[in-house]
Amino acid sequence: MRNKDNDLLKYHQIEDDMKELIFSEDIQPGDKLPSENKLAAKYQVSRQTVRKALQNLQAEGYIYSVHGSGTFCSELVRHKKNSKNIAVVMTYLSDYIFPKIIKGIDSVLTREGYSIILKNTNNSRSRESECLEDLLMKDVDGIIIEPSKSHIYCKHINLYKKLEEYGVPYIFIQGSYSQMEDKPQVLLDDEMGGYLLTEYLIKNGHRNIVGVFKSDDSQGQNRHKGYAKALKEAGIPYDPEKVIWFYTEDRRIHPYTGVLEMVRKDKSIDAVVCYNDQIAMNIIKALSDEGIRVPEDISITGYDNSQTASETGLRLTTIVHPQEQLGEMAASMLLKMIRGEQIDKKVVISPELIEGNTCKKR
Repeated sequence: MRNKDNDLLKYHQIEDDMKELIFSEDIQPGDKLPSENKLAAKYQVSRQTVRKALQNLQAEGYIYSVHGSGTFCSELVRHKKNSKNIAVVMTYLSDYIFPKIIKGIDSVLTREGYSIILKNTNNSRSRESECLEDLLMKDVDGIIIEPSKSHIYCKHINLYKKLEEYGVPYIFIQGSYSQMEDKPQVLLDDEMGGYLLTEYLIKNGHRNIVGVFKSDDSQGQNRHKGYAKALKEAGIPYDPEKVIWFYTEDRRIHPYTGVLEMVRKDKSIDAVVCYNDQIAMNIIKALSDEGIRVPEDISITGYDNSQTASETGLRLTTIVHPQEQLGEMAASMLLKMIRGEQIDKKVVISPELIEGNTCKKR
């Protein structure tokens, strides 16, 4: 007997494969798709399973059928550029700094009569691809996007090329992919931010400074560069053993356990530079659980100046993140692109350090 669960997975696979062929332009508008019999043989499923996949693709506008002739690749939705819709694709929507970024975007776009289509990737590359595929089927005037895991090579660059082919302008915010550095973007100078925090600790007598950074986005990589640069300028040897790298998926556990292991092995550690405020508060909890006091025993710095920083009564020494300003600048730049005006393709905002009570002079 045929496995129904396997057939269910297979028709999703057929849909995904057909979409990939369409967006990579291996299948062009007007091209005829293989017959149901050929697809059934290729995927080793029933014609009913193939038909289900094709029906879904047709409902989404990817293909159309001609009675007696077969199934063909359709022209994707033509972008009329007057929908007054702007898509905003963020890694997260409802927590941390992201609501204020969206608020800044909305304040500019609403004033100009635009509506926002919000999409959330959860910092997943596959979700980002799905979002872009969906937007290619919608009539939108432009897109503001925070790339997912921006330090990792982008494998769906063909979707961005499709946006350009359709004349849909897009802007990166808070990071960009290495092979798309020439595209419009609005960023905070994260390297300088990491440098300012580390320099601050050094000037306050710290010499044994641990760094905790996120490895899969450009923000983490650049903040690490600033950390390393400040150590070098101060004549403090860079020690890779004093750097903890973590990924999106292990952000709640690895920094916590990694710092605990370090301080247990090396009692001379006197400060920790953290990727952001969330990580800093997590590490403060880890140290507290170990009986280590902040800032009396170890100084801690954050990044982003988020509300999270004040929940325990401690005010982090951190970098101000101009969340609303970042959103406003991205929205204003995108509107200029829509109007065909000249723009500075790369806008970099200078960071500002603010002192809290989580650092102590040594």
